Amino acid sequence: MGKVLVIDLNICNGCYNCQVACKDEHVGNDWSPIAKPQPDTGQFWNKVHDKVRGQVPKVKVTYMHSICQHCDDAPCIEACNVDAIYKRDDGAVIIDTEKCRGNQLCLSACPYEGVIYFNDSLNIAQKCTFCAHLLDDGWTEPRCVDACPTGAFTFGDEEDLKELIAKAEPLKPAQDVKPRVWYIGLPKPFIAGAVFDSVADECTEDARVTAMKVGNGKVYETATDSYGDFWLRDVEPGEYTILVEKEGYLPHKMGPVDASKDINVGDIAVWKA
Repeated sequence: MGKVLVIDLNICNGCYNCQVACKDEHVGNDWSPIAKPQPDTGQFWNKVHDKVRGQVPKVKVTYMHSICQHCDDAPCIEACNVDAIYKRDDGAVIIDTEKCRGNQLCLSACPYEGVIYFNDSLNIAQKCTFCAHLLDDGWTEPRCVDACPTGAFTFGDEEDLKELIAKAEPLKPAQDVKPRVWYIGLPKPFIAGAVFDSVADECTEDARVTAMKVGNGKVYETATDSYGDFWLRDVEPGEYTILVEKEGYLPHKMGPVDASKDINVGDIAVWKA
């Protein structure tokens, strides 16, 4: 059934070891016909993006990973008019360095922006290979997986990783290309804020915060912590009304707020009844 890569964004700490290990393996090294040397600069076959979410002071950072998805129905294969791109039995999609003629059709065909690069000096397209040259040499995983200190990268046979894949999702579900890279913890919107006693000017702990989606009435609930802060995580994108309730206080309703992306609704004052 081939190999798959599962990336758990929940435990990625943004150390960049995967990105550095990829450069170390491929810059200055010729692994033809699997891969020609990666340039010193400009190409990152496994690139880490710091995705800053929310607004100060309610901010989270997710470390996203941009990498070839090694699709079973890879558009780049069909787009290449010199048959330079092929899929191996283990699932890795490879650009044959000897056949590539630099027409760049694969770059425009790929639905995952920025994972295929063009090397002007060599006149070829280049990308992640799952370190196929290492797999052929007996390695059980690519360099990026080997270098990850937190276990955020898991590589192996699809059959063996079924339970892990069941917890994951593709990067772009709308793209029906059957990718072999899966993600756990892809960022979904959060609604955050803080509640305080308007008279005492103190943080309000254990206030119940309810967000109801406008339109379908879907509800998310949480409680404020000792600092009065609250986080409603992984909400369905859309507009919400917010209700803050605490025994002995007047209920406070606000909204609608736009949670199409992460939002900090700010400090919410409540008054005693």
